[in-house]
Amino acid sequence: MTELPETAILRYTAFSSDPEGGNPAGVVLDASALDDAGMLAVAAELGYSESAFLTGPAEASAPGARGYVIRYFSPKAEVPFCGHATVATALALAERDGPGDLEFSTAAGPVPVTVAREGAELRATLTSVEPHVTEVAPEDVTEALAALDWPAGDLDPALPPRIAYAGARHLVLAAATRERLAALSYDFARLEALMHRLDLTTLQLVWRASETVFHVRDPFPVGGVVEDPATGAAAAAFGAYLRALSQVPETAGLTLHQGEDMGRPGTLTVTLRAGDARVRVSGTGTAIPAPAGA
Repeated sequence: MTELPETAILRYTAFSSDPEGGNPAGVVLDASALDDAGMLAVAAELGYSESAFLTGPAEASAPGARGYVIRYFSPKAEVPFCGHATVATALALAERDGPGDLEFSTAAGPVPVTVAREGAELRATLTSVEPHVTEVAPEDVTEALAALDWPAGDLDPALPPRIAYAGARHLVLAAATRERLAALSYDFARLEALMHRLDLTTLQLVWRASETVFHVRDPFPVGGVVEDPATGAAAAAFGAYLRALSQVPETAGLTLHQGEDMGRPGTLTVTLRAGDARVRVSGTGTAIPAPAGA
């Protein structure tokens, strides 16, 4: 198995300009020498919820866009799409090569990303693959609630459970109160088993603070991580969910706060456009200093 020099493994956080906030990701801008086992080993050693690996160039569909093949690994397995690692990689490329348009070839399909400078910060906006939202069996909701130790009466009836997809599958469950969302302590093995059976990447647990502002949390046991601090793929899926259930207008801007209960606050902006089924997720980010001695 090929090993990379430590300098080839970058560390970025996405959806926060503070290295102590948002969701950290490993980023390898040239992973062409790594096989699957090598990428998984890097992701496991870093221990972040996901790490991203550029394995080569790709032809972009948009004129002038830079194209790359990208893969994502959690500490336990490869995942088809990861929003925060996409943002982190786009920011790393923008710092190296300058802002502009990118297109990542993912296992879920092509994902365009635009990086623009806003004052002293860079902001990346990804455009999801076409999403879809499906019903979830009542017995599966019951099992999820049992694993979470959430009484069914603590759910918000205005936001019914659904499975939402925008590159990866997420079970959306809405808490009726902020206190319910904050009290997250779940049966790791039981929830992991359900998620494998339903092919879920995370649970998108949400609480609606206002018409366009939400607080969210994402258990991620299938990735070997208790909780994901800021989840771009789930944010895109949640935007599709809200539109499918007519909870927001066809054109809407949403703000998702995530990571506060973990001590890693981050902010994700979700944009819906009339006439375009895809969902846009944007945020800032920053490099994380390498550990001492690395």
